[in-house]
Amino acid sequence: MPPASQNPSPMHDSARAHRRNNGAPPPGRRFSVEGGLPRPAEVFVPEGTRASADLLLHFHGASAVVEYAAFSADPSCAAVSVNLGAGSAVYQEALQRPGAVDRFVEALYGALGQQPSLWLSGFSAGYGAVGALLDAGVNPAGVLLLDGLHAGYAGPRPAAADGVVEEEYLETFLPYARQAAEGRAAFFFSHSAVFPGTYASTTECADWLLQRLGLKRRATLRWGPLGMQQVSVAEQGGFRVEGFAGNTAPDHMDHLHALYRFFAGLRRAAAA
Repeated sequence: MPPASQNPSPMHDSARAHRRNNGAPPPGRRFSVEGGLPRPAEVFVPEGTRASADLLLHFHGASAVVEYAAFSADPSCAAVSVNLGAGSAVYQEALQRPGAVDRFVEALYGALGQQPSLWLSGFSAGYGAVGALLDAGVNPAGVLLLDGLHAGYAGPRPAAADGVVEEEYLETFLPYARQAAEGRAAFFFSHSAVFPGTYASTTECADWLLQRLGLKRRATLRWGPLGMQQVSVAEQGGFRVEGFAGNTAPDHMDHLHALYRFFAGLRRAAAA
């Protein structure tokens, strides 16, 4: 796992719009579930929904953003938000305890009264939970990583993006990424140009996955959601990596707030 600290990114940016959705929250029931994790999960079930066929389970991000994304994609889709703190290790360690994944998933399904199709999403540090669930054998309908997948460097930490990435933890995501590339799953990964310096960036980790899958990026320049600027794309089957400009904190947060767009695309890919 990467170290807890990174070289600081600029906290302000005026080059891009960084729009946010500030609309009214979707109607529905909201409650908490104690699933054996350090903090409870926040659950949203849309109004009038007796049995949600789909569940968006998101790690690390405001529940309002997650609810909006689920509701925008399907007004009957339930949403669960889990926030455990800073750093991917808190998510990974919480779900790697013996029996933790089974207890957590059973508690969610028990609260919902059914077992819906599960969509996994992680923003920033939340990738640690997604990796732990995949490691535990959870087979989701799709996986979404929002500017979140990191690893340490093998050897000295570089001062530029030329370090050798430690592969051990990234291997967790490779089988599912390969399934997606073969058209048997759906896996979307968006990343910014933030370069932490002390550990491998999301760009470097995306490049590692692409190299292992034998895929190459296409340069592109187009508007993304919320004023984001997309600069690259690589895809095959149900696997897709989208690269975006920006190395500031607001650029990083854009990926969370664009969850609605990425989740909708993930569902389309899974249905194709």
